[in-house]
Amino acid sequence: MSALNPAAAPAAMTFDSMRADIARMLHEDPEEVGAQDSLIDLGLDSIRAMALVTRWREQGVDLVFSELAEVPTLAHWWHVAESAMARRAQGGAAR
Repeated sequence: MSALNPAAAPAAMTFDSMRADIARMLHEDPEEVGAQDSLIDLGLDSIRAMALVTRWREQGVDLVFSELAEVPTLAHWWHVAESAMARRAQGGAAR
């Protein structure tokens, strides 16, 4: 992927797009990734998780891998992503 153009608006991340990205990384259908399922139990390892974080950062969602690793579920990851997107919308206020 190309570097993020700071002047361009980031692609809007949604719960469904996050689920689809995770499912694609696991070679599963998005419906197979439940909100409370352990992503580790579904086969997501740290290398794949870092690849997802990198992709989402390139889309303008400033995620921190360690925050996601605390609770490896789609529901938690979405909560973290929503918080990151809200910070960006407010001008990047400190965490």
